[in-house]
Amino acid sequence: MSFLQRNHRLIFYTAWIVLGLLQSALTSLLDDEAYYWVYSHYLDWGYYDHPPLIAVLVKAGYAIFPNELGVRLFPLILNVLTLLIIEKLLNKKNPWLFYAIALSIAFLQLAGFIAVPDTPLIFCTALFFLCYQKFTQRPDWVNIVLLGIPMALLLYSKYHAVLVILFTLLSDMRLFRKYQLWVAGFIALLCFGPHLWWQYQHDWVSFKYHLFENNVTKYKVSYTTGYVLGQLLMAGPIAGIILVPAALLYRSENKTEKALRYTLVGMYVFFLLSSFRGRVEPNWTSPLMVPLFVLSHQYLAEKTRWQTLLYKLLPVTLILVLFARIVMIKDILPVTAIQQRFHHWKDWPAEMKERTRGLPVVFSNSYQRASQYWFNTGQMAYSQNLYRGRRNNFNFWPVEDSLLGKPVYYVDNFGMNRFPDSLKTSFGWLGYRYDSAFLSLAKINIDPAEKKIFLKEGDSITITATTSMPAHYHDFISRRPGQAVKLVVAFFDKQGWLKDDEKPISLGQLLQNPFQFAVRPGLPKGKYDMQLGLAVSDYFPTQNSAKIRLVVE
Repeated sequence: MSFLQRNHRLIFYTAWIVLGLLQSALTSLLDDEAYYWVYSHYLDWGYYDHPPLIAVLVKAGYAIFPNELGVRLFPLILNVLTLLIIEKLLNKKNPWLFYAIALSIAFLQLAGFIAVPDTPLIFCTALFFLCYQKFTQRPDWVNIVLLGIPMALLLYSKYHAVLVILFTLLSDMRLFRKYQLWVAGFIALLCFGPHLWWQYQHDWVSFKYHLFENNVTKYKVSYTTGYVLGQLLMAGPIAGIILVPAALLYRSENKTEKALRYTLVGMYVFFLLSSFRGRVEPNWTSPLMVPLFVLSHQYLAEKTRWQTLLYKLLPVTLILVLFARIVMIKDILPVTAIQQRFHHWKDWPAEMKERTRGLPVVFSNSYQRASQYWFNTGQMAYSQNLYRGRRNNFNFWPVEDSLLGKPVYYVDNFGMNRFPDSLKTSFGWLGYRYDSAFLSLAKINIDPAEKKIFLKEGDSITITATTSMPAHYHDFISRRPGQAVKLVVAFFDKQGWLKDDEKPISLGQLLQNPFQFAVRPGLPKGKYDMQLGLAVSDYFPTQNSAKIRLVVE
């Protein structure tokens, strides 16, 4: 017992790191992790979905270990550093309570090693509050710089991080009177400047997606109830009924704790309101792991009865976590959702690579499958994203460009009659066929002159549009101007896709600027959106324009 008392901290962190390393090495990559691994092939100051910090971490780790462990190495290191920083944020020291809370929050154990933006986001949140604590105690030039850098790192992790900064500032309005804060903000802006420049060059594509395109659906009560339940599970899953109330009941004793409380309450309320706009993913509140941990610890440190209950519940959490660790590694639970998430990419990709002769593979509208296949085979893969769905980074990376006119294999699990061959996989049959000269036009942008169109019910309209495309697309098309393609005009209402109007055109028409085409919507009175796509051969149409507002009067 004396050995444990003398070395409890070393034992705790050693066990945490060893378990994390084993889990990282033995668990197959999740779909999003494989996607961020592809990020690391195209390092840039920005991406369509997220800022670039996760790509840098994956790139660095994979250079050391070219496998699953390498992809997760630096996220795991940040997970451990997060706990060390949280320890420093605690004014009331109680190591056994600290360990109990850490082990009670399954999210920190089971997701802490995963290579997704939430992992560096949680670390940067902890680092930000530690630097904020030092800044409030002594706002000298060192601490000014040390506050500005974590603010930039927060934003380089995930855009939700702006809420951490916002609610921290709202916790003490007097901060706005201090020039030191403005200097720290300028340093953060300077560090974050390259990403903003990237956004400017790409027409603020990420901000448009997150603010106006992502997750806007008709409200369901389950969005709100699911959000509340999800937050309790994120904080536990068992101990959430203790930790969340404890954190909310704690009365702040200093400026840092007040900032933590404002962030906790503010983000909970913000995403609660967001649930009335669409479904909120539980992990969107991942930065709250830091204030939740710190504030609940401070409250429980003085509540013996609450501590006793937490300790009694801890064995249940540990058993659940151990079982979850095993299920993530071994396919022992016949649950489709778990098998799809952790065990669908173990065997068949090698056989598909052999059948496709090591050529690049084009998947239809699945950045997850394209990324997973690429990681598991080392064979380049591309996701040809369709006009009805959302875009992702495969719309921007030079993957399609590099495949123009080259032999590929096209793979899909839809419309199996289109394929002469198929392969049975863990998630069903995949059809595949050889294409000796791949042609896809997702990089061509069609820009109608009018962004809002009014017409009478039953009428048709002639639309004038211009096209823009990379130079090598122009050269490629100019060598085959007579090849037939389809211009697809898709119509949407608030509920989603309604119908298509297809127009046969030639590739050469896309080189005419401007070019015209007629559309007869055939829709009743109302407000709609139109979107343009291009379909080549028997491939599905790609997304080639922004949405155009249509008002039928």
